[in-house]
Amino acid sequence: MEIKAQLRGLSPYQPGKSIEEVKRQYGLSDIIKLASNENPYGCSPAVKEAIIRELDRLAVYPDGYARLLREKVAAHLGVKETQLIFGNGSDEVIQIISRAFLSAGTNTVMAVPTFPQYRHNAVIEGAEIREVPLVNGRHDLEAMLAAIDENTRVVWICNPNNPTGTYVTEQELRSFLERVPKHVLVVLDEAYYEYVRADDYPQTVPLLAQYDNMMILRTFSKAYGLAALRVGYGIASEALIQGMEPAREPFNTSSVAQAAAIAALDDQAFIRTCSDKTREGLEMFYRFCEENGLRYYPSQTNFILIDFAIEGNEVFQYLLERGIIVRSGNALGFPTSVRITVGSKEQNERVISALAQMIREKQLV
Repeated sequence: MEIKAQLRGLSPYQPGKSIEEVKRQYGLSDIIKLASNENPYGCSPAVKEAIIRELDRLAVYPDGYARLLREKVAAHLGVKETQLIFGNGSDEVIQIISRAFLSAGTNTVMAVPTFPQYRHNAVIEGAEIREVPLVNGRHDLEAMLAAIDENTRVVWICNPNNPTGTYVTEQELRSFLERVPKHVLVVLDEAYYEYVRADDYPQTVPLLAQYDNMMILRTFSKAYGLAALRVGYGIASEALIQGMEPAREPFNTSSVAQAAAIAALDDQAFIRTCSDKTREGLEMFYRFCEENGLRYYPSQTNFILIDFAIEGNEVFQYLLERGIIVRSGNALGFPTSVRITVGSKEQNERVISALAQMIREKQLV
């Protein structure tokens, strides 16, 4: 037996340390995990009620078309139901796109560093990967445009970008879209859309009427607090969605997940509250960085990337030993940084206190 060549040497996704793993390893009981950009406030109370109602129907296959969720999301966005494709998280929609468009002899363009699943799935499909370095933490759209040729099939724009939290403005995006060849699909990954506060952030759904080579990705894993249930979706033209559907696995979102997402979407007050608290938390980290002379990227997400000018793994380990799990920048393309999810006020205070102690001990200021 022989595994396909492009899988050789390709590492599977490496999740961060789990709370249980840290408890066992360090003998700690009070652990906070701020590594995966989850919502520290959980999900809407209405979600739990919706899940309970589904528990008597676990023996029945889910609706493979996700009709009720499809109707709800379409109404929420003001698009047609046929303009949506659902996935087991937006990760699976990325996989579907890659399966549908990429193959040997084609290429795909993306920033670096950015969300790693774009690259990962392109490798599996045998496509050439063209990575364009960020400039000051932001997408270099001009260089990305220059990387496109007749064999380019997909361009990925993570907006806001993970792991920097930076964003492409509406003017920048419109200028880019005007010049992208029509044979190229532009994927706008908006996983952190609900956290964005910038006035010049692009509202992309109305642009779909103008650009039929564009697709938007969103998720219920972040602000909606449903990461465990895995529901994401893509929005595009009817023709594009229809063409991609055969690449989607049947029954790829569960009945429980669909019901939970419907309930979550109905509670926009909860989302606004979470977004407001996250913005307050970001301001806490901004003040800490400025007081200590640390470089950071202003963020339009629920995380912040901070440069400590020492090995990111060292900062990660220091916090880990104190029961705080963050994400080392070594795995994200920023080896002297760590990415910290904005938690509750109490969690943020604990992290900042530990970091301040580390700075004093290591005499970093």
